[in-house]
Amino acid sequence: MVILKLPDEVERARASNRIVAEVLSRIRERVKPGVRTKDLDKLAGEIVEKKGAKAAFKGYRGFPYALCVSVNEEVVHGMPSDRVLEEGDIISLDFGVLYQGLFGDAAITLPVGRVAKNAAKLIEVAEKSLNNAIEQAKSGNRLGAISAAVQSTVESAGFSVVRDYVGHGIGKNLHEDPQIPNFGRKDRGIELKSGMILAIEPMVNEKDYKVKVLPDGWTVVTEDGGLSAHFEHSVAITANEPDILSEMN
Repeated sequence: MVILKLPDEVERARASNRIVAEVLSRIRERVKPGVRTKDLDKLAGEIVEKKGAKAAFKGYRGFPYALCVSVNEEVVHGMPSDRVLEEGDIISLDFGVLYQGLFGDAAITLPVGRVAKNAAKLIEVAEKSLNNAIEQAKSGNRLGAISAAVQSTVESAGFSVVRDYVGHGIGKNLHEDPQIPNFGRKDRGIELKSGMILAIEPMVNEKDYKVKVLPDGWTVVTEDGGLSAHFEHSVAITANEPDILSEMN
């Protein structure tokens, strides 16, 4: 069941997402060769604590960290560790908080120093696919318009969209209906209505779309070892233009 949010709930969700945006912006400044991924998680936790918020992922279904850190072939749900970032890596950062009873959620992918041309293009296309999807997040459109925008942007650039993991509604729960695939037809799916908040999150692979989960039970990687990029925004559907709650300054 899709839960429509009242105006005051949208504003509380905006406050939550502002914290998410600040955390990701602060972490962006720290991403460089020589940094340990667990130090990025530590920073995220420190900022959230000062804000009086709760890290949404820590403890969720047993996940032990505040920040999901996925490097290179890791798609999503990567776990912070003693791993040291190296020049040429790409790193996906997924973060969420619970604040004033509403969740916020967003993700970015960044280059670590200088990266190969195809890695840079992958990041660019993944972010573009999110932006194109958000343009379709309008009252009256079908949910499939979001999915189709991601798929067409990604596949026209020669990359592939992950099919096993999807975006989602968000609000009082971290994951709510509807599920938002990153592939599909624009005339399919439920009608978008004012009051919905959607976490739109393309996961884009350099090569094939197939993925697998590592023995740790969390880290999702590409089956063929190709790179992967992940972007996400929490977006409120309105009577007018899409309202990006997690937009970063």
